[in-house]
Amino acid sequence: MFLLVCRAYLLFTRTEEHLIHRNFPTLYEWVRRIPISGKPAREGAAEAICRAVDLAAVWYCKEVLCLQRSATLACLLREYGFPAELVIGAQLLPFKAHAWVEVDGHVVGDKPYMREIYAVLDRCRE
Repeated sequence: MFLLVCRAYLLFTRTEEHLIHRNFPTLYEWVRRIPISGKPAREGAAEAICRAVDLAAVWYCKEVLCLQRSATLACLLREYGFPAELVIGAQLLPFKAHAWVEVDGHVVGDKPYMREIYAVLDRCRE
């Protein structure tokens, strides 16, 4: 678990680098190009990855917002064999945008009703 938390922390720094430079297209492309590992995902691995990302966010030097967290989670899930998609959504009134991760159509690491609140604008897939 410790190594997974460290990996998540390092991915936070990488995603933050893109966001500091307001370079969403390169962040999006970077997440999209992370290959889904060929190794089969272990049972319970997705939950462990979500916990590791949560722990890394607690220890991170800045507040971790949804886009940074979701990009990191999607990358880690892909590295462990899950077909994770970074999803970007928005609601009109009041206007809010949110990012979350889905695996096989199920929200992972966030509230399961995200698609009911936000209209999906885009899915970052392979």
